[in-house]
Amino acid sequence: MADGSISTADHRFPCDNCGSDLRFDPAQNQLTCDHCGNAAPIESSGPWTSSIQELDFTQAVNDRLADADIEETRVTTCPNCGAQTEFDADIHAAECPFCATPVVTDTGAHRHIKPRGLLPFALEERAARKEVVTWLGSLWFAPNGLTEYARKGRKMNGIYVPYWTFDADTKSQYTGQRGTHYYETRTVMRDGKRQQVQVRKTRWRGVSGRVARFFDDVLVLASKSLPKKYTDGLEPWDLSALEPYKPEYLAGFRAEGYQVELVDGFTEARAYMDRMIRRDVKYDIGGDDQRIGQVNTDVSDVTFKHILLPVWLAAYKYRGKTYRFVVNGRTGRVQGERPYSAWKIAFAVLIGLILALIAGFVIANSQ
Repeated sequence: MADGSISTADHRFPCDNCGSDLRFDPAQNQLTCDHCGNAAPIESSGPWTSSIQELDFTQAVNDRLADADIEETRVTTCPNCGAQTEFDADIHAAECPFCATPVVTDTGAHRHIKPRGLLPFALEERAARKEVVTWLGSLWFAPNGLTEYARKGRKMNGIYVPYWTFDADTKSQYTGQRGTHYYETRTVMRDGKRQQVQVRKTRWRGVSGRVARFFDDVLVLASKSLPKKYTDGLEPWDLSALEPYKPEYLAGFRAEGYQVELVDGFTEARAYMDRMIRRDVKYDIGGDDQRIGQVNTDVSDVTFKHILLPVWLAAYKYRGKTYRFVVNGRTGRVQGERPYSAWKIAFAVLIGLILALIAGFVIANSQ
């Protein structure tokens, strides 16, 4: 499947009262017209992920998904970070929301797997900006100018970031060794004297067994536009509150197309599963210590879904450098590039030296 993005034509809704575009209002959880104040409710399916259809992984990798599960869209690709995002049809030049690079919109067509669910934004842009300013204010070495710029700077971008989730049933057979600690008494020389000490030893015994685990909604980032350490820092996400995908939730927001292909996403999910299985194996071996020999895992009933998670994004260019901050659009949790102020660091070093000199002077006088 090729990379893609959500089509803007699918999530533009005219106001019944004045004809202007409605936008999704996170505070009211409804569509709102900024021009005349008209509102239109969104019928919620409720926070039940069981209503969101999982897709068969094997069928997808063999290109046997139904046509209803695939869509073709037009996207804009950033020449700097590679992000693929949608813009309104009447916009021909804009700025990449991920890295603040000027981009010219293109008309590249892409086929991709449709999103099955999303977490709607619950945090307004004003609240997200406040969280960023508070976070910057807590960093003592952050430049004051950047904090002020963030407070008064450009509007933050609401982006739906793509993720994969994977379900799988696993059954594993293993071999290994169980270690049991015991102690021996030995005589050693310390400071010219004989002393008896307890030395721990481990007795190993071969074991084998089986473990089983069903994995539900293993989450994998499907974007390469932001450092993974930032997006991982936004977790946890309340996936139990996922809503079945509705274009109304994207009104007034942008959506990024996935850049991590399905097979690569499952490879990352499988690595996570293997780590959890090894933890289960160690627990099953028991004893005081464990050695794992071989683990053979049968993976079956693999399903997946493409989902969108809400992120407020700010990319500020300050004194020639770009700083990026991301905010969880549900909880307000902030992650980003930690900025440093050279003069604040120099001032802190100077104060440290002065305090060290004062302490040395006091100690010298006291002696």
